[in-house]
Amino acid sequence: MSNELEKSFVSQLKENQNIIHKICRLYTHDDDEHNDLFQEITIQLWKAFPKFRGESKFSTWAYRVALNTAITLYRKSTKSISTIEFETGRHFIPQEEYNYEEEEHIKLLYKAVHQLNDIEKALVFMYLEDKDYTEIAETLGISEVNARVKMNRIKTKLKQIINP
Repeated sequence: MSNELEKSFVSQLKENQNIIHKICRLYTHDDDEHNDLFQEITIQLWKAFPKFRGESKFSTWAYRVALNTAITLYRKSTKSISTIEFETGRHFIPQEEYNYEEEEHIKLLYKAVHQLNDIEKALVFMYLEDKDYTEIAETLGISEVNARVKMNRIKTKLKQIINP
């Protein structure tokens, strides 16, 4: 791959790494799993980047790759992730600290969201990121109407989980 393509990837990943952290938080239960999943998503993004045509925003494309990677890996095994070797020295991107203390006020919500199925988690995540239903539908590969209906059902489900 060209040096210019590599620079573009690194720049885009730096700008969007917080969305990857949030997806990792939704699909993992501890720091080791979080870091493993973050690395695997980064690798999958890097491998797929040459095929990124720019027809959608990088963040939308990254959501889709990250969510698909997380869902695929955690359906196979919730204990371990199969990873590939990656030249960390050459492609090292400093990982921003993900401060869990700052998110104490949403722990209850995360606990409730962990009880949802994989697609529901993805939908809630994108909704909380203020994505519009058009982008949510595009990312998840469903219709906009279906995304709205699912979100309304999820809201009801979360209210029942949080306040039984």
